[in-house]
Amino acid sequence: MDDREPQHQDHDLVSDAGDEIKGMAKDGLNHPSTKPVLTGAAIGAIAGGVLPVVTWPLGLVAGAGFMLYKRLRP
Repeated sequence: MDDREPQHQDHDLVSDAGDEIKGMAKDGLNHPSTKPVLTGAAIGAIAGGVLPVVTWPLGLVAGAGFMLYKRLRP
C-alpha cells in the first residue's frame, strides 16, 4: 500500500469549488477556468440533446461540473 498522500487531497473539494465559482463570477471570461467550464457545459448540453435518456439541462450541468472538477483536481 502506498503511504504517500495525493497532492490534491490537502483541501476540501467543496470549498475549493466554491472559491473557484466565486472567482469565475467575479472575473468573468478573464478567469482561467471560465472558458473550459463553459466549453464543457456546451458539450454536455449537446450530448444531452443527442442521448435519449439524458435531457440537455442535465447534460449542461454534468458537463460544466466535470470540467470544473478537472480544473480543481487535474
